[in-house]
Amino acid sequence: MNLDLTARQAEFRDEVRRFVHERLPADIQARLRLGHPPRKQDTVTWQRILNEKGWAAPHWPREYGGAELGQAERLILLDELFRASAPLPQVFNVGMLGPVLLKFGTDAQKRHFLPKLANLDLWFCQGFSEPGSGSDLASLRTSARREAAHYIVNGQKIWTTTAHLADWVFALVRTDAAAKKQQGISFLLIDLRTPGITIRPITSIDGQHHLNEVFFDEVRVPVENLVGEEGRGWDCAKYLLMNERTGIANVGLCRERLGYARELAGRLTEAGRPLLDSPKLRGEMAMLDAEIRALEITNWRFLLSSDTAQKTPGFASVLKLKGTELQQDIAQLLQRIAGPSAMERRPHDGDSDGAAHWAGPLAMRYFYSRAASIYGGTSEVQKDILAKTILG
Repeated sequence: MNLDLTARQAEFRDEVRRFVHERLPADIQARLRLGHPPRKQDTVTWQRILNEKGWAAPHWPREYGGAELGQAERLILLDELFRASAPLPQVFNVGMLGPVLLKFGTDAQKRHFLPKLANLDLWFCQGFSEPGSGSDLASLRTSARREAAHYIVNGQKIWTTTAHLADWVFALVRTDAAAKKQQGISFLLIDLRTPGITIRPITSIDGQHHLNEVFFDEVRVPVENLVGEEGRGWDCAKYLLMNERTGIANVGLCRERLGYARELAGRLTEAGRPLLDSPKLRGEMAMLDAEIRALEITNWRFLLSSDTAQKTPGFASVLKLKGTELQQDIAQLLQRIAGPSAMERRPHDGDSDGAAHWAGPLAMRYFYSRAASIYGGTSEVQKDILAKTILG
């Protein structure tokens, strides 16, 4: 497949590069280049800068804060953000909930929520996973019973990323306990300030607080916060997961991290010689580069194809599965290049960079990369989808 940019696409790429070079705060860029995750304020600051151009939610209609960019321009924008070590727009707002509201939301929901999602005036998190459910979302037990103008929500969510930072959560709840497994589920928007909600932190293996448990005890949610039809929330969930799993390929991130690995290997030495002099290391990097290129072509095929057969969940699972494997391989490579220095870290204290040594973030990033096999649907589930939809 020929991925040469047209003159118009090359012009757009250059425009993005100039904008990012001029507007991305240097301190944010430096931290992310070292491997630190963006702080909440980093993401808010940068997303609002992008939103001035309609690039925070580039695929949305202009009336809701987007730029109506085509698939090719969106890929170019994403790659340039990764290339510059810039924070990405908040994925739960822009890549997940936004598309769901555009497809299933009421006019009032679109007018109220979409501009706030694009400008990050509201920070959403995702309330899907539950204890004992694993990747089987349809087995959820959090319930919502209708009482006049409200749903009364009871239950628990787990592994809820950024719930401690969020203002709202979009959640799957069971509104009909007698319905079949994928039926009787509804999609609700819930203000986390509502009485009856408790958020408890989960510290992950990298020593940081990304995840949470969220408990709902007689939480009153206005009926107008239902997205789509009652009992048809599974339609919203499937549509959302298609968007989520496509994005998890993260080709640009793989390229940026591999480039950083080359940079480190060029300046770190062993026995007085740069690590990059090793034919074995160069061969490993060349192999990773070829696999990233193959993933890039597959990603373009999926996103730009007019063939509906290539829009199946199975094709998205290819991107999710291979993309996460590459992210993990490169995170492991970076830690090996840094050697023992990668273990020189201190406990994360919330607002600090979380490491006393330049290589400290590489260990934390390696540990967190293991979760990529789980979030967005485990690798085992993706293989099951591939077996059913592609191999038959």
